[in-house]
Amino acid sequence: MAAYPGRFRRTAILAGLTCSLLLAALQASEESSPFKGRVLDPARAPIAGATITVVGDDGVVRASAHSGAAGEFAFPLDPGGYTLRIVSEGFQEEVRLVRVPLADPADAVFVLRLAARREMVTVIESAGYRVAQIDSGTKTHAPLRDIPQAVSVITRELISDQMMSGIADAVRFVPGITAQQGEGNRDQLTIRGNTSTADFFVNGVRDDVQYFRDLYNLERVEALKGPNAMIFGRGGGGGVINRVTKEPAYHPMREISLLGGSFGNKRLSADANQPLGSRAALRLNGMYEDSGSFRDQVSLKRHGVSPSLSFAPSASARLVLGYEHFRDDRTADRGIPSYQGRPAPIPSSAFFGNPRDSHAGARVNTGSALFEWQAGRLLLRHRVLAGDYDRGYQNFVPGSVTADLSQAMISAYNSSTHRRNVFNQTDLILPLSTGRFRHSLLAGFEAGRQSTDNLRNTGYFNNSATSILVPVSDPVTGAPVTFRQSATDADNRVTTWTGSAYVQDQVSLTRRLRAVAGIRIERFDLQYHNRRTGEALSRLDNLVSPRAGLVFKPSAPISLYTSYSVSYLPSSGDQFSSLTAVTQQMKPEKFHNYEAGLKWDLARGLSLNTAVYRLDRTNTRSVDANDPSRILQTGEQRSNGFELGWNGRVSRFWSVAGGYAWQDVFISRDTASARAGLKAAQAPRHSFSLWNYCQIHPRLGAALGLVSRSSMYAGIDNTVLLPGYVVADGAVFFSLRENLRLQVNVENLAGRNYYLNAHSNNNISPGRPRSARLGLTARF
Repeated sequence: MAAYPGRFRRTAILAGLTCSLLLAALQASEESSPFKGRVLDPARAPIAGATITVVGDDGVVRASAHSGAAGEFAFPLDPGGYTLRIVSEGFQEEVRLVRVPLADPADAVFVLRLAARREMVTVIESAGYRVAQIDSGTKTHAPLRDIPQAVSVITRELISDQMMSGIADAVRFVPGITAQQGEGNRDQLTIRGNTSTADFFVNGVRDDVQYFRDLYNLERVEALKGPNAMIFGRGGGGGVINRVTKEPAYHPMREISLLGGSFGNKRLSADANQPLGSRAALRLNGMYEDSGSFRDQVSLKRHGVSPSLSFAPSASARLVLGYEHFRDDRTADRGIPSYQGRPAPIPSSAFFGNPRDSHAGARVNTGSALFEWQAGRLLLRHRVLAGDYDRGYQNFVPGSVTADLSQAMISAYNSSTHRRNVFNQTDLILPLSTGRFRHSLLAGFEAGRQSTDNLRNTGYFNNSATSILVPVSDPVTGAPVTFRQSATDADNRVTTWTGSAYVQDQVSLTRRLRAVAGIRIERFDLQYHNRRTGEALSRLDNLVSPRAGLVFKPSAPISLYTSYSVSYLPSSGDQFSSLTAVTQQMKPEKFHNYEAGLKWDLARGLSLNTAVYRLDRTNTRSVDANDPSRILQTGEQRSNGFELGWNGRVSRFWSVAGGYAWQDVFISRDTASARAGLKAAQAPRHSFSLWNYCQIHPRLGAALGLVSRSSMYAGIDNTVLLPGYVVADGAVFFSLRENLRLQVNVENLAGRNYYLNAHSNNNISPGRPRSARLGLTARF
């Protein structure tokens, strides 16, 4: 314990800088109140880019701004009366008298009526990388600076500018998150030192099957860090990833993007939106990709289609229906082995095993419905998500290398999962006042059922051996392999039922002080049937997840927060497929998070945020030293860290995104696989990212990005180290016409050799060499 003060020295210095910023802000604070609102169309979908002008009683214009991607806007205004004028192309002008502070928050929602005539205006200048407000942090529409936790948002503009296609691309510029290899068949992230394959959500609803997600139909990707069980339910110990899909809007729009590049990269995507009269709109997103790789004989094919329909039966209600069919087929690639504690010194393209017999596939069909009804002040929101997921993979796994680096061990197996999910969420949101306190009350219920079939088979080379040796100089093998069940392979069905009730209050205690407090009570019931042995097991957990936070606002654009939250992970794991007679008796793992931070929205649209946190993970497992057959819950892990993020506009012509993270993640008490003091895998001490976009000319833009991380361990035993690296990316954008943009993106400009991530000590993924992609986007 004596070493702990040293671990926090740099964190303390950074915290001191944060306090200095706060003191400066206190000295410059104004006696103004934040006036916030939203601009919506008749279907209650957000209108982005609307011009909001504020005129005082004296006829002088006091402020002007444009609504954000979620239709949001905010002004610091002195108490008094004002006239708001809202103008948006295709809608009738709205003029309304308001008084600050508002007596009723519902008065800040502005629903624009359709204009008799519509015209389309194409904007060349990027909308920027900043999102001011989101729904997922509190289940209410709240500014990011009023949410007491670290949140990073990857906008549609940033996704387009960087030509992102998957979750691993999206988190490259998010501080505190590392993408893992995921055995070459799934998204897997390490968030604040905690790894997960299941903490993924779409529009706030669980999407926890293991597969590679695409970004073609998304408005944005949200990374909410720290335990999030109060909002999202079980799991989410280090954080969660929430995908927000595109919704139909009340203006016609068409967009087609073509992409081609190095290593046979080919991709087509389309986005079409069409109003259907004055009360309905239809949107259709689609994608097709057929790409190769710098890795030998590795390829990818995937396609997706996602239609959605919005209907507004009245000005106070809307219904949004959505569907997605997505298919992903690729070569399952487990990377290269290690040698003498480092990645083996072999070509980065070398494939170990049989690439023709290595494959991973996912077939996803999901249907969703959203119903919102505004009854006076009360908002009723109901979401339904039903999904059918069929995924499987067969792979060859590199193992240890001989001492002379001449041969490597290879094993093989296949696995399949078929899961059917149904989730229902109902939220009631009511703003009200009690004396001088203003509240935003949330009460909700979630119910869900998941049915999963798992099957695993071991590969037997020449129908006899479970592993073979291959030459490191030529590691591709064509040895015949028979796949059949071994004595420990899975063949089971798991059925889970979950029911949750939660309440939350966001209350303005004073003009400068706000509080958030909530609690979720969740019942998680699991039934496990082993088809191979006939064993039937069950586990019932009642989980109580509180959350509390304080937000102090010395001035309208600045907030200082502190928070505490708790999450649980049931003993069956994040995929609830590892229940045994031993783990059946184990308590859920528990995550305690303590966090403090500062958020600052600068005048030109740049957001800065910092966070200092401690995250303790308890009830992990350890083997009894006196009886190896007995499992004890004695393990603990601690994450200490500091994060600094930046997103938005530095000036009219310069936009940035990225951040810095320092983290110290270590085993604080022995676990089943590691002794106390060892560092967590895939958790680098330092990471840094910065993406710069500059509008050089009305038709010409350029970008430069840097991604850096320090060395990190491939596994929890700390025997293999992945060296740190710095990689630079670049891009050039040229508008051929107002509705036609050409861009060239080059990744790894310097052509560095580096190692991106791993799944274990001998499954290491080399980074992409220098590569270029050419993209053409047409809007009409």
